[in-house]
Order: sequence, then C-alpha cells, then structure tokens
Amino acid sequence: MMKKNIESTIRRLIHDLKQRQSEQGSWSFCFENSVMTDAYMIILIRSLEADEDELTRRLVDRLWKCQTREGTWKLFEDEREGNLSSTIDAYFALRFSGLVEKEDKRLLRAEQFIKKKGGFHKAHSITKFMLAIFGQFDWKHLLPIPIEFLLLPKTFPLNFWDLSSYARVHLAPLLLLKNERFILKKSNIPNIRDLSRSSEIVSFNDRELRLFSKISEGIQGLASIPSQLHQKARQFALSYMLQRIEKDGTYLSYFSTTFYMIFALLSLGYKKNDPIIVKAMQGLKEMACETNKGIHIQNSPSIVWDTALISYALQEAGVDAGEGSIKKSVGYLLKEQHFKYGDWAIESGVNPGGWGFSESNSIHPDVDDTTAALRAITYSAAENPLIRPSWDRGIEWVIGMQNRDGGWPAFEKNKTKQILTSFPLDGAEAAAIDPSTPDLTGRTLEFLGSRAGLTGDHPQVKKGVEWLKLMQKEDGSWYGRWGVCYIYGTWAAITGMKAVGVPSSHKQIQRAKTWLESIQQKDGGWGESCYSDQKKTFVPLSFSTPSQTAWALESLICIEDKPTPAIDLGVTALLELLNGAAGGINRTYPTGVGLPGNFYIHYHSYQWIWPLITLSRYKEKYG
Repeated sequence: MMKKNIESTIRRLIHDLKQRQSEQGSWSFCFENSVMTDAYMIILIRSLEADEDELTRRLVDRLWKCQTREGTWKLFEDEREGNLSSTIDAYFALRFSGLVEKEDKRLLRAEQFIKKKGGFHKAHSITKFMLAIFGQFDWKHLLPIPIEFLLLPKTFPLNFWDLSSYARVHLAPLLLLKNERFILKKSNIPNIRDLSRSSEIVSFNDRELRLFSKISEGIQGLASIPSQLHQKARQFALSYMLQRIEKDGTYLSYFSTTFYMIFALLSLGYKKNDPIIVKAMQGLKEMACETNKGIHIQNSPSIVWDTALISYALQEAGVDAGEGSIKKSVGYLLKEQHFKYGDWAIESGVNPGGWGFSESNSIHPDVDDTTAALRAITYSAAENPLIRPSWDRGIEWVIGMQNRDGGWPAFEKNKTKQILTSFPLDGAEAAAIDPSTPDLTGRTLEFLGSRAGLTGDHPQVKKGVEWLKLMQKEDGSWYGRWGVCYIYGTWAAITGMKAVGVPSSHKQIQRAKTWLESIQQKDGGWGESCYSDQKKTFVPLSFSTPSQTAWALESLICIEDKPTPAIDLGVTALLELLNGAAGGINRTYPTGVGLPGNFYIHYHSYQWIWPLITLSRYKEKYG
C-alpha cells in the first residue's frame, strides 16, 4: 500500500511541477520573508510620492492580514507574543500609508506592545536606521563608525573589505546616511517618537570599544587632509553602490540594500525622479509575488535557486535529461551562469563560473546556488560537449571558493575575522563575516561526491570532511546557518560525508543518526522551530513540516541499507503531510534563514522539492 502511495505521490509532484514551468524553462515560486519588505515598500512609495495607490492599498491589506489578534506582527508562528522590530515596521508603514486612521484599535494594540517591549531602542538596527531617516530616532545612537573607515587599505589588519559582501553592501549606504545625518522632511510623515524611550543611554562593551580603537588607529594613519579624506570616503561609498546596481535597477538584487541606497542617494542631493531612483523602484516592484494573504514584496526573488533545485529533483525522480522540461530548464540555467568578475574574485583568484539566487544577479554568485545549478546540468553536460565548458567553469569556481579551514562559505572566501562580529549592528555575529558553515560544506561535498565523482582521497574533499567532523555538536547534530536549523545542518553533513565515501558505520554518522531518531515527532515526522538558531540549541515544533521531515528522512535513508521503523514511520508522515487534508501552518512555516533572529524564509517551492527527492531516494534504494 505504501509503495503505491509513494509512486502516486511522486507522479503527482512531477506533474504539478511540470505544469508550473514557464515557457523559458524556469520555475518561479514565492520567496516569502517577513513583513519588513512590505512595510518598507509602502514607506518608499509615500516618501517618493509615487503614483502607486493600488499597490499601497494591497500591501496595507496584507499587513492587516498578517497581524495577530494581540496587535503584533511575528517572524514565525510560534514566536511568543510578537516581534518588536516587525511590529514597529508595520505600525509605521500603516501610519504613513494615509489609508489608516491613527485611532484604529488595531494600531493602538500595536502601540501598547511596542511600549511594553521597550520602544525603539530595543528594536533591530535595520529598523532604527529606517526610523532615523524620518526623524523618529536619533542618529547619534547609531553606528559610531566614521565614514573614513571605508578608505582603510586592504593591508590594514581591519578594513571594509574584510566584511562579508552582505555587510559591505548594507554598510555603504548606512554610513552615508549616518554621515549626512539625513532626515527626510515631509508633511505626511507620522510622528511616533512618543513610542521611543529616548532617555536610554547607548553603551558599548569591551570588544566593541577595541574594534572602534583599531578603526580609529587606522584612520589616523591615512595620509591626507581630513576634509579631503572625508570627501573621498563619501565618494567611495557612492561609487561602491553605483557600481553594484544590477540590470533591473536594484542594488545587488536585494530589496533591503536598494531601500537604503535610494535614501542615501537622496541624502547626497539626488532628486526623487532621478533615473537611477526611478529604475530602482521599478526593480523593487518587480519583486512582488502572491501569497495566501495577498501581495508580498520579496527581498530577493529565488527563481534561479528554485529552477536549479526543481530540475535536479525531477531528474532524481526519474525524468530523463533529454525530456523537454529538463532541456528547457538546463537551457535557462546556462544563460544564468555568471561571466562577470565580482568582489568574490578579490580573494579567490578564480574565473567567473558561479550562479546567483535571482535572475537580475550577475556579479554576486554563491556556493549553494552554484552546486544546485551544477547538479541540474550534470547529465546534460555529460552528453553534450557544448554544455561541458559551463560545467567545468562551475566546478572550478566551487572548488576555488573553499576557505583556508577546509569548509565552504556562502559568497566569499576567508571573510572570517572574528573581531568584526563586534561591529555595532544587530546581527553582526552572523552577517559581518562569511565563515565556513556545516550546511554549505556538507552540500558542497555531496555535490562533489555524487555528481563530480570525487572521493575522500581528493585533498580538498579530505580537508572539507575533516573540518565537518570537527563541527559536530556533542549531541550528534550539526548547526545549519541557511536553513532551520540543526535538522538542516545534520542532513547536509550526513549526505555530504556519505557521498564522498564516509561509511555509515563511522561513529560520527551513527551519533547523528541516533540524534535524528531521538527528535522524531510522535506523528513520525520532524519539525524544528526558528528559535533553534537564536538559542543555538535544538527547539522542537509542535508539528512536523514537509521540508524538515524530508531532510531528516533522506539522512536516514542515506545511512540505512533497509527500511527501519523510524524511516517507515517518517515516510508515512511525509505522505500524510503532502496528501492529507491538513496543510496550513505545516506547509507555510519558514524553514529557511537569511539572518538568524531577524529574517526567516518560507520557500513556497520546498513542499515539492525536498519531499520529491526523498521519496525518490526511498523508492530507488528500497524498491
């Protein structure tokens, strides 16, 4: 009975995905993140006096639908009470929209929560910067780093280029805004300063003070007249942004960076109708997608990522590489491979050949998207000599991105200076550097083993495996940085090590297996809370999710020669999640992470991709 159910579910998933493919060969699913992007889009429209009343109305409608009964907004369903920053973002946007009465009871409930939680001083740095632009928060409380920091040479022990690409691309506009003490003056800006506890004193810890001292020392050593130095730094920040504007007008293809770039340009005297700003706004509008609660602005559309993973999943499920849908997807992916040098090339020294997350992304590839795309084109490259050069360039790029410690980062290699995690921005411990992570290292090893045919004898594979072994937690799990969270990291580590020849009997794989079985839910599935990556320990959900169940199951299938009770119970649970009447929260809970504690992602594609791969693995291995 279960065999028939597995086969019919695989057929249905294949059929559904083929139906959703675009003419150009891609798949476009929503990359659903927090309400921040929806709120900030309303704020942008009103700030620039754009003629977007219908879009504003629809975004306002979605914000109301996302509000809890208590008047708050959350990052994830089981977040206790609500999220302060999300609630401030949504509250300010609704007030700014011009479509909501100040005395609306729903807003009053949000006000009470904001005050109860300590006001603006307790919010995330990104929210504070937004508020400062509108005169609601004092610039003096933000980012005590002189803009001249941008000019420190790469030879100085601590400089702008040591930061991760994600941190740099945000820091350039933020430093400009802070330097100008920019405040947008408009009559329709709501005054919500009474929600802030402005008397609070901002203090810095010893690590932060050491960082400031080191930066100050470097700036004092720069040979130039202070006024000239200041102007050079402003010009550098401007040039850095303008050189990284993508073809759709966005700044490195992110909503959040583009939002702050627009205000940084305004702070330098650009007009709201400047072609750069007009095109940036158009690019942001194109990031809209539909959710069950209405229109949503994505932080960065996931079309390349989704297409690569879906094409790979279909092939794993038995769809031939010569079949039309696969040929079209491979053709699409080949066009999206990068040929331009980006910041990643400064440290790596390899030629372009990676893939990015979004269609508009042409200079900011990452390891995870690249191995995903390479998985999808593997069989086509083996049969078609015209595709082989793309494969070779991609492999060279991935291997060239390995960090000194043996693991793999996301975007750039060797951005690992720990002192930068003290940078005075919330989330700096995760975003200021781009270290090796178990999930990316495991996924890269899995690709190199299963698709490129490399084994533990290969020097770089061996180094990666050794690093991964060192990262295992005492309970047997691995931490995953870009997914939620220990299930994700453990799945990546197990499948990665197994693909390059580490035997199932190895003590670390056995410990991981024991841990996975120990956290299996009563219904047979697996579910992990977003709280895990904040508390840095496994926090279970009260329900199972399709993607986390699929990850845990694939790990166990990878280890076991025949089905175990845990595997069969898990498969039954996964089939129920996919085919049963219950859906809702199980399928919409975010299992992707952008920034721990602040940015979680519900990938709408994941309820197809990972279950399809896992059920296909079960069928292939156990018949």
